[in-house]
Amino acid sequence: MDTAVVVGFVLAAVVVVVIWKTAVVVPQQNAYVVERLGRFHAILGAGFHLLMPFIDTIRYQHSLKETAIDIPEQICITKDNVQVGVDGILYLRVLDPQRASYGISNYVFAIIQLAQTTLRSEVGKIELDRTFEERTNINIAVVSELDKASEAWGIKVMRYEIRNITPPKDVLAAMEKQMRAEREKRAVILNSEGVRDAAINTAEGQKQQVIKQSEANRVQQVNEAEGEAAAILAVATATAEGIRKVADAIQAPGGFEAVQLRVAEQYIGEFGKLAKASNTLVLPASASDVGSMIALAMSVIRQGNNPPQMTPPPPPPASPPRPGMGR
Repeated sequence: MDTAVVVGFVLAAVVVVVIWKTAVVVPQQNAYVVERLGRFHAILGAGFHLLMPFIDTIRYQHSLKETAIDIPEQICITKDNVQVGVDGILYLRVLDPQRASYGISNYVFAIIQLAQTTLRSEVGKIELDRTFEERTNINIAVVSELDKASEAWGIKVMRYEIRNITPPKDVLAAMEKQMRAEREKRAVILNSEGVRDAAINTAEGQKQQVIKQSEANRVQQVNEAEGEAAAILAVATATAEGIRKVADAIQAPGGFEAVQLRVAEQYIGEFGKLAKASNTLVLPASASDVGSMIALAMSVIRQGNNPPQMTPPPPPPASPPRPGMGR
């Protein structure tokens, strides 16, 4: 009875071990490579699977997720013979687990070595000053070369990124001096351009000011000339109108006598001013005769109203006969 129990327990344990070894649960985004009697048999995807005990064996396990691999720093020589340390990171995926298992012994190591050699080759094609601005092109070139080689291994290289480019310390110091000098030169250039633009703007403003001032002066002179012309025209018109009215008044009945009275008043007033002045004047004897002066002025007015008729001069007198010329 005890022997039967022990045998039952042993058989149960064997069954449990067999089930444990033959029942396989593959996680999501993973692939297991199964060999049957040492030969490739199948690829197990995500889910529950049963293997044949003692015949099927899980030889390789691969993750189908994108994986990041660190590429160690290495020394690269640029086109101008400068040593720089370059490191990066590589992203890849397993597309074919069978080829990734049997196409190469260690695809991770192979990818790292190939990435380093390709990177050295690409950095050697360019000069040090261009390595920083050509990072994108270097990354693309490395991915292209790795993708060609890894296709046979069932690996897809997604992208490669350069992390650091580290030149030697003396080269860094020289580059820093060069960048400082370049920045100082740019500052001087920008300062001179600012001074030049300010001078140009100032000159342009002064020119516009002079132009505007000259235009204002011209408009002012034109307006003043037009105003003076209008004033002169108005005065001449008023004077002509006044003279015309005076002439009409003289022609009216009683106008001539009024003119005589006005002339007499003005004469007496002006003569009185001469008498009050302290200057010594020599006047003709007839200047004190008011009547004669008024008569003289009125005769001038009459001549202005009735201009004298031109009469032919009298013929010259006949000369007397000379003695002894006739009988």
